[in-house]
Amino acid sequence: MRKPQTVAALTELGRVQLSRSFFMRDFLYSDIAAVHGLSNVPDDPDLAIAAGTRLCEELLEPLQDAFGRIAIRSAYRSAEVNALGHSKNYNCAPNERNYAYHIWDRRDAKGHMGAAASIVVPSFASRFDQPGDWKRLAWWIHDNLPYATMEFFPVRWAFNLGWHEHPARAIMSHVPNDRGLLTKPGMAGHDDDHRAEWEGILPA
Repeated sequence: MRKPQTVAALTELGRVQLSRSFFMRDFLYSDIAAVHGLSNVPDDPDLAIAAGTRLCEELLEPLQDAFGRIAIRSAYRSAEVNALGHSKNYNCAPNERNYAYHIWDRRDAKGHMGAAASIVVPSFASRFDQPGDWKRLAWWIHDNLPYATMEFFPVRWAFNLGWHEHPARAIMSHVPNDRGLLTKPGMAGHDDDHRAEWEGILPA
């Protein structure tokens, strides 16, 4: 598929179904693009679709099956949108670090495919709002889903959830008093069963 250059072509891209519940259109909105008049459209739609499909099928669908509707805050960024976001200090990493992450239609330096979305799980955030509660959701995902990376933030426990061909299996936090790595391969407890941390968080 070529990069869309018309409304009709972009409409067709948006109609691509990535999984049972998610369409490409769900991931194309960008606050940065909206404010600065940019087009948040993939240069390589086929790669973006392939990476986004894996993200949706392997992570977002099972997460939604377990917790109910998830809210997508930010997901795909074009290289142009991400570069502007980085230059204006909008909490966007440089493009090279976002390839195969928020920039779905570019492979990383090693040629690997990946995709990420920033999401909120409303059913969790509304019930667990005490310091450190984000770890309960992090450990559930760690024990149950084939994630590549997670990166948590303090507001409503929003987090970046990433799929990657070669998953790092690392969890990072930007939450005050919990900043830094929660786990990565080689750290104590990484391969343990963490049921005691997350038991009881699933909606009734």
